[in-house]
Amino acid sequence: MFKTLNGFFALWNFESDATQKILNQLTDESLFQEVTPQNWTLGRVAWHTVTAIGVIASQTDLSFESPKEDYPVPTSATYIAECYQKASIALCQALKEQWNDKKLEEVQDVFGQKFSNSQLLFFMIQHQIHHRGQMTILMRQAGLPVPGIYGPSKEEWGMIGREAPKM
Repeated sequence: MFKTLNGFFALWNFESDATQKILNQLTDESLFQEVTPQNWTLGRVAWHTVTAIGVIASQTDLSFESPKEDYPVPTSATYIAECYQKASIALCQALKEQWNDKKLEEVQDVFGQKFSNSQLLFFMIQHQIHHRGQMTILMRQAGLPVPGIYGPSKEEWGMIGREAPKM
């Protein structure tokens, strides 16, 4: 977990940039991609990733502007990506203005479980990573290029002058 807010910011900046790269690749048409009619669409997962920032943070005393309603899902991929960027910036600004390192130790009741604020911030990052994985699979099914996050994606190997691993 995080001992300092700067520790959180260092990881959040990397992970939120990665999430932003994914969201920036979405198209309006791709938002309707689904595995089955009983599962969330790519747009629903993307919008949930946006709204979860405010929903998770609302379990604490942090206050900032962020969409918190998961439904209905917007039909504009650009709007979803822009809302994510604004929510991410607002979260960091609120943390800088409203918390200090000591605040990370405080414990909250979060959806029926006890979490320190530090654990809650780490959970927020893990939550994004989880949904990014879902989005990349749906993006492949929708025929979208997938950006590399922790290394080059299939599409990016050529850009670095290397051959992609065999399928």
